[in-house]
Amino acid sequence: MNYPASSQIEAKDRNAARERRCVVSGEVLPEAQLIRFALGPGDVLAPDVAAKLPGRGAWVRADRASIEQAAKKNGFAHALKAKAKAPDGLADLTEKLLAKRCLDLIGMARRAGAIAFGATQVEQAIRAKPPFLLIEASDGAEEGREKLMSLHIGLWGRPPAAIGCFSAADLGVALGRERVIHACLLQERLAAALATDIGRLAGFRTVVPDSWPDSWRLVGGGLGGAGAAGDAVRRGDRV
Repeated sequence: MNYPASSQIEAKDRNAARERRCVVSGEVLPEAQLIRFALGPGDVLAPDVAAKLPGRGAWVRADRASIEQAAKKNGFAHALKAKAKAPDGLADLTEKLLAKRCLDLIGMARRAGAIAFGATQVEQAIRAKPPFLLIEASDGAEEGREKLMSLHIGLWGRPPAAIGCFSAADLGVALGRERVIHACLLQERLAAALATDIGRLAGFRTVVPDSWPDSWRLVGGGLGGAGAAGDAVRRGDRV
């Protein structure tokens, strides 16, 4: 039986319906697929991943290649109608800020009591009902991931939506522990918000690591590659 890709998560963020034009490709795309850039002090470009900074903004498709091309071909200056200085490593900075935004959402879920973490809590949550999103540390052991995946498939007949793009240490910081290997989101609204930003982050890093076995990544479709995973999340494919 062919299951949907485990990284395909329905993204229903409030910004998904609003559209902007990418300054590189000229495509009109939902904001959920774009990154806004604004001018900071000294006309230096700043990634505005929350799209809240004041002033005129320039929108670029949320992937490393598009940002690098915009900086190289002076696309920011043209869109902003100003002398825009792209700092070195602008794409790396964008990835860092997107990752922080995702981890902040995971931390928000902890404060709201909307996340289970640790193998025992996650197993109990899966037995109770299908979680909205399974979060696995990219450097966690295969055995633990396989156990939770098998449990979910056995109980609910399908794999959970899953991501694996943060280390155990990063998840630990977000969740107030030293290291966290397994977690799952229990609230749909937070899962959808996280899915939107994971979709953008997928333009910069892999959502499902290539090192994970096929039995975890399920059917093919380029799982583990940033582009394929990002496209699935951005399309809002159902799990």
